[in-house]
Amino acid sequence: MSDTKSGDDKTLSVTPKKTLTLKRPGMEQGTVRQNFSHGRTKSVVVETKKRKFSMPGDKPEPVAAAPVPVFTPKPPVVAAPVVQEAPKAPPPPPRPAPVERGGMVLNELSRSEMEARRRALEGSKVREVEDRQRAAEDAKRRAEDEERRRREREESARRQAEEEARLQTEAESRRRAEEEARRRAPQAAELATADEEEEVKPKRPGAGAPIRRPVTPEVARPAKPTKSEEDRRRGKLTLNSALSDEDARARSLSSMRRRQEKFKRAMHNEPREKVMREVILPETITIQELAQRMSERAVDLVKYFMKQGQILKPGDVIDADTAELVATEFGHTVRRVAESDIEEGLFNIADNAEDLVSRPPVVTIMGHVDHGKTSLLDAIRNANVVSGEAGGITQHIGAYQVEKNGHKITFIDTPGHAAFTAMRARGAQATDIAILVVAADDSVMPQTIESISHAKAAGVPIIVAINKIDKHDADPQKVRSELLRHEVFVESMGGEVLDVEVSATKGTNLDKLLEAILLQAEILDLKANPDRTAEGVVIEAQLDKGRGPVATVLVQTGTLMPGDILVAGNEWGRVRALVNDRGGQIKEAPPAMPVEVLGLQGTPQAGDRFAVVNNEARAREITEYRQRLAREKAVAKHAGQRGSLEQMMSQLQTSGLKEFPLVIKGDVQGSIEAINAALDKLGTDEVRARIVHAGAGAITESDVSLAETSGAAIIGFNVRANVQARAAAAAAGIEIRYYSIIYNLVDDVKAALSGLLSPERRETFIGNAEILEIFDITKVGKIAGCRVTEGKVERGAGVRLIRDNVVIHEGTLKTLKRFKDEVSEVPGGQECGMAFQNYEDMRVGDVIECFRVEMVTRTL
Repeated sequence: MSDTKSGDDKTLSVTPKKTLTLKRPGMEQGTVRQNFSHGRTKSVVVETKKRKFSMPGDKPEPVAAAPVPVFTPKPPVVAAPVVQEAPKAPPPPPRPAPVERGGMVLNELSRSEMEARRRALEGSKVREVEDRQRAAEDAKRRAEDEERRRREREESARRQAEEEARLQTEAESRRRAEEEARRRAPQAAELATADEEEEVKPKRPGAGAPIRRPVTPEVARPAKPTKSEEDRRRGKLTLNSALSDEDARARSLSSMRRRQEKFKRAMHNEPREKVMREVILPETITIQELAQRMSERAVDLVKYFMKQGQILKPGDVIDADTAELVATEFGHTVRRVAESDIEEGLFNIADNAEDLVSRPPVVTIMGHVDHGKTSLLDAIRNANVVSGEAGGITQHIGAYQVEKNGHKITFIDTPGHAAFTAMRARGAQATDIAILVVAADDSVMPQTIESISHAKAAGVPIIVAINKIDKHDADPQKVRSELLRHEVFVESMGGEVLDVEVSATKGTNLDKLLEAILLQAEILDLKANPDRTAEGVVIEAQLDKGRGPVATVLVQTGTLMPGDILVAGNEWGRVRALVNDRGGQIKEAPPAMPVEVLGLQGTPQAGDRFAVVNNEARAREITEYRQRLAREKAVAKHAGQRGSLEQMMSQLQTSGLKEFPLVIKGDVQGSIEAINAALDKLGTDEVRARIVHAGAGAITESDVSLAETSGAAIIGFNVRANVQARAAAAAAGIEIRYYSIIYNLVDDVKAALSGLLSPERRETFIGNAEILEIFDITKVGKIAGCRVTEGKVERGAGVRLIRDNVVIHEGTLKTLKRFKDEVSEVPGGQECGMAFQNYEDMRVGDVIECFRVEMVTRTL
């Protein structure tokens, strides 16, 4: 059993997982090369371990393997000699197949292991051969690439050399041609040295980019060479010279040709052919713009004006007449256009007769102040408008619409105060029928006459409403008689003007008045086209704190709807909402309907016409033109008032004009207009009110700053100052006066202007005294002994010394004595002593006149 512990069994029991060690005795080493990505390799050492064989005398070891057969004799006497003979057999040599030696069998696992190792070694050798072949192929491929690139470089250099040689040949031939041309035209040589004004890139036939002349290697140039005659004539350039910094850019042949032609024209004074153009001239144009439209130089136009004695700059503006003269002088034709052409087709669009339908009449109520116009309208509307007006005086244009027997009537109420002349005129122009309200107890008054004039100027029929017939002193017949003097002939007096006796407070005959209006409207046959863009007039405009700019408009034709783009005067906007006279929003405003329009960019002027346009671009263009026109008109208005500082000072010294600056803020544009007109009438040659700024809206901090800068007072008409404005005014010490009735405002401004008037010097005669004797007193001077011949003489009064009816001296008395006492006055017939202050040239027989000077305050 000890054979199982042989050395061979010990060797075969080792598994392949055991780690191999390096350089052990009895081992053979091999190298295996491993290949990785990117061309990396790694060599691994492989060891081959030799098989061991059991030798006699070795200590046997137990083997957990198949039992080994042992030969023993059948007679069981002694088994020991058999056991000792078995291990004496020599170890078998290594073979691939199992060999039996002395009763032992070699393990099959050692041969498979050796076979695997052998195959691995052969595979590593094969891979080494493949790696060497692949490396040789790579080196060969790199050599081929390098050879190909070298051949390409040589081919490119050869082609470039051929191109340069060809270009040099062309340049040489061109140079010879140019030398031949120079011999024929010697002037070109002088011209070549002139300064370079034009540069044109030369182009070779078939080439799209400019080329430059090649660099000649035999010519050595400095960093910035000076151009010789040959350099200037070389013409075309090569690619190398274009990219090189050594060679300067040369002049092209086309440039030389143009320069020669210019030189020839200069020699023969041949002018260039002039191009005649049609110049479009607006109303104003700058000299620079005119020169561009004529294709002339602006300096030529400036020289032309200098010859005419005017020094102008290219940016100066000239009118169309002057521009037409200049363009004609330069040989051009002119076509005049006006900037106002952009407004063509905005107003007065003709309507087809079949599109017209009946519309309500527009009635204006006019008359003298406090004759009951608004009260009459209240009674018609069953509302109370007059209670909302300050002092019971209408200061705005109110527009309302009422219905009678299924027919609508639009009423426009105008102020009757003298300051609202323009508002009455506006109301008459925007109306169909004028109702002239005359109080039966007051008869015809100045504003009544003015209202008649406005109605006749507008060409509208008049209906006379004789109001206040319920009063005990009413006399309607007197009213009719006085109207005859102003060519208003009522029916009862044989005329054609309708007259109705009414009472606004009692509601008497209001139905007759409405029937008369409808009758007159039926006679007029009022029609309009509601299916077109709206047109009309701005009745009133104001700046509302919560709603922004609000314009009260009267639609005269067409239908106004929210979303329409509206142009009103100098302002435009998209209609955001329409509000009727009852305060409710409506979807559309047909003809003859008054509405409030919200959505404008700014506050238009009362009386401006409005129209609906197609788009915002045209609306903006029209308003910009109108704003520019208004600015130019304002500049032209004040141009004559401006001058040099010396002129202004001389005017102030000679005229002595004093100004009262004012900043006026009102609730609506109509009030501002009326205030301006009223204050203008207050001015005289000595004092006047100067309105620094006037606008609609509340008093703001900017208004206070403006008033502080200009030293003006602030007047608020039906408006108030906000908190910031009040604080700023208190800090700056500026007074803000609030008014709600216009004549109170006018009276206060009139009083302020009266305070600016210089007081009048009024002289009062007191008495005369005749000099009887002259006394010369030491330390006192000359004293005249006088007798009072007329009136009396007072101490402290002014005196004049009159000699032969000629005033010799005027001054004051130094002393007045009666005997030796100083007295305050000396009555007539008594004698006294008088001495003049700083004057002693008195003679016997002179007359001393005594007078008193009073300064009397003047009023406007």
